[in-house]
Amino acid sequence: MDFDLQWLLLGLPVAFALGWLASRFDLRQWKREQKESPKAYYQGLNLLLNEQHDKAIDAFIEAVQHDPDTSDLHFALGNLFRRRGEYERAVRVHEHLLQRADLPASERERAQYALAQDFMKAGLFDRAQQAFEALEGTVFDTEARLALLALHERSREWRAAAEVAAKLERSGSGSFASRIAHHWCELAAEADARQQAAEADEALQRARDAAPQSPRPLIMAGQRARARGDHREALLQWGTLLAAHPAAFNLVAQEYADSARALGESAAALDRLEALYRRQPSADLLAALGRLDTDAGRQRQRVLAHLRQQGALSAAQTLLTSTPGDEEVKALHDAVARAARPLQRYRCAACGFEAQNYFWQCPGCLGWDTYPPVRQEDQ
Repeated sequence: MDFDLQWLLLGLPVAFALGWLASRFDLRQWKREQKESPKAYYQGLNLLLNEQHDKAIDAFIEAVQHDPDTSDLHFALGNLFRRRGEYERAVRVHEHLLQRADLPASERERAQYALAQDFMKAGLFDRAQQAFEALEGTVFDTEARLALLALHERSREWRAAAEVAAKLERSGSGSFASRIAHHWCELAAEADARQQAAEADEALQRARDAAPQSPRPLIMAGQRARARGDHREALLQWGTLLAAHPAAFNLVAQEYADSARALGESAAALDRLEALYRRQPSADLLAALGRLDTDAGRQRQRVLAHLRQQGALSAAQTLLTSTPGDEEVKALHDAVARAARPLQRYRCAACGFEAQNYFWQCPGCLGWDTYPPVRQEDQ
């Protein structure tokens, strides 16, 4: 009993000393963490809010060095690098996170998505595609597929784009029918350029199956029929377009008039286009009416009425073209033509990109169906 009591008396001071040392060690560590890492972190946030990005990056680097296991600091630093255009450094930060064996699955997926964005911004599309594909089945599945869709469209990989858009639609992420139809129309155009008519026919049918009410397949079907001399089929396709999408009919109004003349059906076509012109007058419809009506006097009256009602410079240009005159009239015609040219363009409603030709996908913002099917002077 005496022996046990002695050891107990000796052990108590030792245990107390060890406990004191442990508490001092934890206290010093806690103080160091509170003094170094948060201070640098909050300093970085303050600099970031004050638009001092370079100094903010330095502060976040210091915070990461003091606390290398904090993933949130790494994400903040990587995002800053990406915003600054320092994509290589952003890639290194996110790849470092992915190499950590202790990183939770959710943080690993977040790092993978950030890495994919780094590659996309850096223009490394092949590596971006691989990084986005690795996110299939994760919480970033939808975002990754949307990014892949944009990537395939940018690279003009239309078949891959159609497959990704179909997956997005099946997952309930929204309606992509019109977009899929555009992909198949692009494939049809490429097949036609290679003179592979059967492949183009199949692609165009896929486009119509994807979006039966989309105007582009109808326009293309009519144009392809007219190109091979089948004006009857062209009028049939464009007649459907006229009934379903009268605004989009402006895009083929003059071609429609030419096919109607080739079939000797100018009178019937003239009646249809005059009825449409009364509802929505435009320079393209006016020009189509001029191709169908052989009476130059009536067409001149239409142009004059259009000029009075719409104030369109295109109508003034047409009127001056048909007006005989001397050098003064010619000079006036040239001046009006120059002034009318900018107004005869199409303008993207999303980004304002202007073009003389109509685009289904804007070359500026890459948006689909962002161009109104009428020229600026008719809007």
